[in-house]
Order: sequence, then structure tokens, then C-alpha cells
Amino acid sequence: MTVASRLFEFDHSYARAVPSLSVPWTAAPAPAPELLVLNEDLAAELGVDAAALRTPAGVSLLVGHGLPDGVQPVAQAYAGHQFGMYVPRLGDGRALLLGEVVDTAGRRRDVHLKGSGRTPFARGGDGKAAVGPMLREYLMGEAMHGLGIPTTRGLAVVATGEPVQRETVLPGAVLCRVAASHLRVGTFQHAAATGDRDVLRALADHAIARHHPEAADAANPYLELYRRVVAVQAELVARWMLVGFVHGVMNTDNTTISGETIDYGPCAFLDAFDPATVFSSIDERGRYAYGNQPAIAQWNLARLGETLLPLIDENLDAAVEAATETVNGFAAVFSGHWERGMAAKLGLAAPDRELVADLLELMRAQRVDLTLFFRALAAGTARSLFIEPEPFDAWAARREALLVGHRDAVATAMDRVNPVHIPRNHRVEEALTAATAGDMAPFRRLVEAVSRPFDERPELADLAGPPPAGCAPHVTYCGT
Repeated sequence: MTVASRLFEFDHSYARAVPSLSVPWTAAPAPAPELLVLNEDLAAELGVDAAALRTPAGVSLLVGHGLPDGVQPVAQAYAGHQFGMYVPRLGDGRALLLGEVVDTAGRRRDVHLKGSGRTPFARGGDGKAAVGPMLREYLMGEAMHGLGIPTTRGLAVVATGEPVQRETVLPGAVLCRVAASHLRVGTFQHAAATGDRDVLRALADHAIARHHPEAADAANPYLELYRRVVAVQAELVARWMLVGFVHGVMNTDNTTISGETIDYGPCAFLDAFDPATVFSSIDERGRYAYGNQPAIAQWNLARLGETLLPLIDENLDAAVEAATETVNGFAAVFSGHWERGMAAKLGLAAPDRELVADLLELMRAQRVDLTLFFRALAAGTARSLFIEPEPFDAWAARREALLVGHRDAVATAMDRVNPVHIPRNHRVEEALTAATAGDMAPFRRLVEAVSRPFDERPELADLAGPPPAGCAPHVTYCGT
């Protein structure tokens, strides 16, 4: 028995269910694969022997080679709205789905490669990836997982031993990513665009079985599928907002059916609070600014609703009415999660919209660090973060009047939901720069910090602070 067959028992239910939405393909060669980082906790979830993954045969599998007999990777097809413009053919241009595995909890999960070479969907790209962006995705996935936010996660990053040409020559790498699935709004857009209702129905049935099985028993399963996707996306974006996460590229092909965060290209976390914050170098008009994320998510979900109309009702007017009512429900679901989340962050027994709105405007006006504020509020030191503290004093008195219970218990509860550590943008860049040059120590230390974000650890205190005063605004890039 080979190492590969001992490691994974791959299935291919997606390729069987909708064969027209993927293309069998093979990963490009990796001349000298070297394991840079392995997620042993995730390997354990998958029921995989981490020691075997570290062997040459295991590392080879992590870049798509030495696969068990009968395993055929596929590149998945999808379309998408990118910055509001519809692109009918996107797909896995530099990625492959190796297959699906059932983890130790009985959950079906995709094992997927990114940076594994050109596919028929490559659109002129070289299909490769560099060490820095692949480590960024690994790091961000672990940070989001630590924060309790649904996310894809990196199982490993492997340097390929092959240079890739970007603005400069960089070391190449492949990310092995694990996801509940890679079904996206863009997958449904592509299926709908074929005009083949049977393909669309097969995709929707697969999505129901995989992610929202309760919908199968509903009077209208496809409308119920839509309602559930709207609900999980509303909760996901609320969770992003509560920790100051800015996705940066909320295209419909990056909006999952499962409700997981996917694609950590130009993402970043807020330092000073400002709803207009944009980090991505390509988001020139601020479409995907922090404060726009809920509205963009709802817009993306409206595009999903359009694809499902033929399945929701034979009568187009009735289908449109039902889908519109469903997507209009996004705001209430989002607001519920946001308001309850903010109440918990503030130590309140119940939401208070006006108190939250006034606080956020105060923080925006005085450029107060979002993450530092909530930990300092629990500790009783938040006043020091304000250049002009008197308005904060007035706000704090209003909050104090709403607190219920012993103050120590309130502070302890707040510390369970307000992180000490986020992937601070300047620390991320430092770690990735060092890793690209061959020094993985700063990266490993940062992963350690963000993987347990609510724990105060003196030895990692230097990773918790904002960038030094006077730093240039942080800019992120898509990493392609």
C-alpha cells in the first residue's frame, strides 16, 4: 500500500453529480518540493497521519503527485461578477480539486490545491503561486478559525523549488487547502448560463445534500436552499465586521454556498476604525470597503437568486417575488448577528443600537484602534486610547448604566469574544518577507499568536499592537 492510499480515501461526488462543471486535469511538476508548514491540527481532523505527510511521498501528494490509483483531480468551472462586471468563464485557473474526504467528525471536505499550474481556465496566467501569498492564505485561515469564523483552512504550504515571475522573481509554492466545498455563487452562475436546467438542478441538489440537507424536506427545496445560503452568508459577514476583517475581493466567485470565508488575497484587518477603509490596491473606488461588505454580500446573493429562479417556480413572476422576499431578509439576519455580537463585545445583556452607533462614530472621529479598544474597555483602560477623552467619558457613563452583574464577570465574558491578537498588517508583511527570504521563524510565531487569539501571552505581546505612528497606509495585492 502506498503512502498516498494510506493518507487519503478520496471521493469525487461533485464530479459525479455535475460532470459538465469540471475538467479532469493534472498538477504541473514541482521540481524540488519542500514542506514549509503543515497544519497538524487540521491533519488530525481529517484523520491523516501528519508524520506520513512529512515524508517525500506525502509532500509529493501535497503538490498533486503520487496520487492513489483512480484519483483524478479536476479543475472546477465557474463564472462570476468581479467588481460588479460579469465574467462568464472564470474557473480554477491555477487550482485543482484533488478530491473529497470524510473527516473524523463525518463531514465531507474538499482537498484542493492552489498554485498547481495552468488549467484550461487559466486565462493567460502561468498557473503558479509564490510563497508569500500562499503563506498569507494559510495564516489568515488559521486566524479566522481561531476567531471562530467559518473558513477554509490550509493543510500545508509546499515550496516547489521553481521560481515564478511577478514584478520580481519569487520562490514558487503550492497551498493545499481544505474546505467544506468550493461551491460558489459563481458556480451557480456558470450552471445557469449553460441554459441546461438539468445541470442547474443537479448542482442545486448536490448543494442541498452537501450543505443544507434540511432543505430537501421543505415544500420548495430550492427556495429553502436559497434562504439558508442567505442566512449563513449574513452571519458570516456579521462575524467579519465584528473583528474588523476586510475581505477585499468580494466577487460572486468568492461567495460560498457553505458560508465559509474563501480566498485570502488582498484581505486585511482594521487597525484604526474607519468604515471607508480599503486595503486592496485594485479596489480604486472602494466597492469592497469595510463598511460596504454587508450590502455587497446581499448584492452577490441577489445574483444567486437570479440563477435559481427556474427551479423556485415555473411561473417567473412568482419565482421573482419569492426570491426577492428571501434576499430582502438578509438585512434582518445580518443585523441580528451584528447587534448581538456587539452587545457581547461591550459586555451588555441586550443590544443597544444607539449606544453602538455613537461609539463607532466616536472611534472613527478619533481613529481609535478597533481591537485594542474592546480589550481595554474590559480592563478599564479604554479612556487612554482617545485623544479627546471627554466624549468617551460621556459614552462610558451611558454604557455603565446598562451593565448587569459583577464587573469582573462582565470583563471576563468580554475577553472571551474580543481578541488580543489579529493578524496585524505590519506583522503579516514582516513575516511573509522573512519567509520569502527563507526564514520561517517569524511566520510560525505569528501563526502561534493568531491561532489562540483570545489568550494574553506576554512572550507574544509585541505582536498585539498597532503599527508605529507615521506608517504609510497598508496596501494589499491579489497575490496572483
